[in-house]
Amino acid sequence: MAWDASAVVPAYPSAAAAEAAASLKKKGASARSWILVDSSGQGTVLDVDKYDIMHRVQVHARDLRILDPILSYPSTILGRERAIVLNLEVRLASFHGFCLVLLQDPLDDDIVPVVEELQRRLPPTSGAGQGEEEHHAGHEDDAGEDNESPFEFRALEVVLESICSFLAARTTELEAAAYPALDELTSKVSSSNLDRVSKLKTAMTRLTARVQKVRDELEQLLGDDDDMADLYLSRKLAGASSPVSGSGAHNWFPASPTIGSKISQASKVGVATAQGDENDVEVVEMLLEAYFMQIDGTMNKLTTLRGYIDDTEDYLNLQLDKHRNQLIQLELILTAATISLAIYSLVGGYFGMNIPFAWNEGHGYLFKWVAIVTGALCTVVFLFILAYARHKGLIG
Repeated sequence: MAWDASAVVPAYPSAAAAEAAASLKKKGASARSWILVDSSGQGTVLDVDKYDIMHRVQVHARDLRILDPILSYPSTILGRERAIVLNLEVRLASFHGFCLVLLQDPLDDDIVPVVEELQRRLPPTSGAGQGEEEHHAGHEDDAGEDNESPFEFRALEVVLESICSFLAARTTELEAAAYPALDELTSKVSSSNLDRVSKLKTAMTRLTARVQKVRDELEQLLGDDDDMADLYLSRKLAGASSPVSGSGAHNWFPASPTIGSKISQASKVGVATAQGDENDVEVVEMLLEAYFMQIDGTMNKLTTLRGYIDDTEDYLNLQLDKHRNQLIQLELILTAATISLAIYSLVGGYFGMNIPFAWNEGHGYLFKWVAIVTGALCTVVFLFILAYARHKGLIG
């Protein structure tokens, strides 16, 4: 199958990653663009569909569906026969000697730094990246003892470090904004402060969900030795000719189906060895544990922040309950006063009408005493209601 050279953007240095992606967008490339980073640190932007990738690198369709942004697959890190499929904050497929990063947006500010870090750190310190395959093939018996980590582990480490550092930085920014806002809300309850805290709480909930996904996936992976052993691609491909020369994007796939079938057979033989090798599991476990501790620390910060928010909400609810009780007491006092005044108005209105009374003839001053006695009686009723409410604990 011929490769369309017009779909390939030439390799770019790490400092120009964003510019190359921007030029790809101007050409009208689809959102399903991939960035290929090989073992020498060279990056190449590829505009291909998943069917091309399935044919070239011989991966299952289910693995590419895991990376599809349209499909809502859960976050995961899977070790397949020939690839590590990672769907966390970054969608990446790491092979033996190169990795493919899905670029959903050509100007994605979250992806470009990861690609730049991959280009900077993937080249082996001992020499050029194109000799990595011969290095592993000649030392298949003591690969676990080699000072240079396999390519797939270096790629996985770079991605996990970028993800954990990114989430930790977002958590630090959230803490810097949330704690002063909560303190200000405690001292002064206003609509602006409430709206500000509400937005911060929403952002914290979303960030917590992202951190929780990464933490849960690392924890689940650490709990299964077989899954960790499956990540050791170099051990699986030991003794077989690698289809990757590490020289760039033009030879990142097998030249013929015959070579691919041989590699597939060698992979099946190497799975049992990888799963049974405790040293391989220990190497992967040490790698994952370091980033699990980092993401767990980030999760603890978010948990502490959530607790602080909950405490602030409880304090505000207590303050609202206090004010509500004060309003109820005021309403009770006003109701008692209203009853007393209603009695006084009833008596005063009755005797104030121009109705002739036999007992009132010749005693014009009698109405004055009626008003005085009625006022005193109403005062007694008011005080009685207050005393009864205080006795029942309705008012302080």
